[in-house]
Amino acid sequence: MWQDGPLTQAVKAGAICYLDEIVEARTDSTVVIHSLTDHRRRLTVEKKGQEIEAHEDFMLVISYNPGYQTVLKDLKPSTKQRFIAINFDFPTEEVERKIVVNEVPGIPPEIAHQLVTAGRKARLLKDHGLEEATSTRALVYAANMINAGLDPVAACQVAMVNPITDDLELAEALMEIVHAHFGT
Repeated sequence: MWQDGPLTQAVKAGAICYLDEIVEARTDSTVVIHSLTDHRRRLTVEKKGQEIEAHEDFMLVISYNPGYQTVLKDLKPSTKQRFIAINFDFPTEEVERKIVVNEVPGIPPEIAHQLVTAGRKARLLKDHGLEEATSTRALVYAANMINAGLDPVAACQVAMVNPITDDLELAEALMEIVHAHFGT
């Protein structure tokens, strides 16, 4: 029995369909959206031999991190050209502190400040061998662990260092940053 998936349902209902990390999808499945995202605004459902005209309110939103994936995991230019692009960067230091404080009720503001400052310093290693930058999400994870009673240095190691590198030298450099901000 056929059952419409989220994209088909959104096309029919006029909803917004959000496809996260689109570059992780198979190439043959991403080309399916081409006729949907150009002047045709039609979705072909090959298994049913059907073409569905998109509802006038239908919108498709995709996300991915350019430069994060290898060249083999980038969007084709023909796909990119069907969308407008908005680039996002990390929030300002002040906003990032507010995020940590709001996401982790009870975290002392000075701890949030130390986490954010350490995270921002760690991001400077991004172009020096570190493939992934310390995310705001990682700062929130560390804050949650600190709030739960884990030592701040240990919390930073498991939330901000270990998930982004296996390289011992880079991990050591990141831990030096952590130690410098947490005074141990």
